Amino acid sequence: MASELGVSEDAGAGARTAGAAARATGTKLDGRVERGNQTRRLVLRRTVDIASVEGLDALSVGRIATELKLSKSGVFALFGSKEELQLATVRAAGRIYLDTVVEPAEQTPPGLDRLWQLCARWLAYSEQRVFPGGCFFYGVIAEFGSREGAVHDAMVRANRDWTARMERCVAEARDTGELHPDTDVPQLAFELIALMETANAHSVLHGEPDAYRRAGTAITARLRTAATNPSQVPPLP
Repeated sequence: MASELGVSEDAGAGARTAGAAARATGTKLDGRVERGNQTRRLVLRRTVDIASVEGLDALSVGRIATELKLSKSGVFALFGSKEELQLATVRAAGRIYLDTVVEPAEQTPPGLDRLWQLCARWLAYSEQRVFPGGCFFYGVIAEFGSREGAVHDAMVRANRDWTARMERCVAEARDTGELHPDTDVPQLAFELIALMETANAHSVLHGEPDAYRRAGTAITARLRTAATNPSQVPPLP
């Protein structure tokens, strides 16, 4: 997800250019650029939380400046437009998602354990409200799914990247012999994602934490059905 969204670019094009110049000349990074980077990170930490609850349309330079007690012109200078603020927010959320779900799961060797870890960490990410509105991407996809434009396109890439990652994990588990050789990789990935997203939706809408237990039970059962050794699949917490 995050690789498609360019989340490693959160510091902004201006900061990258200034940083490159500083390295080329051997001079210390300008203090103003450092402060700009700190302000950008502060703003984006707030915007991802707002957007996860109220949507990206709730973001505005004026609102963020007021809430964080920053100058409106200073915030505008960092992003330039509402759309760029929205896109930067999506990239920042992608970085948090990578740090919380994907990269920890990928510390596990490819196979059934990695697939299990990915599901477990996704459920924990939603249940523990890393974003206060639940899964950031679930909400924003619903908001921009029927629109056109750069934000819609970014969410399409994010969704495709997440699906491809899940399919890759399923395929790896099949290739290691831990899933049956006739496993339908796209189908199993689709089912696992559907169960996780349903748990997120029920929890957010109804305040039902039990949705995560139900999803964990269903995912465990589905993985045990697909596994060549069902006892290798522990219950999802």
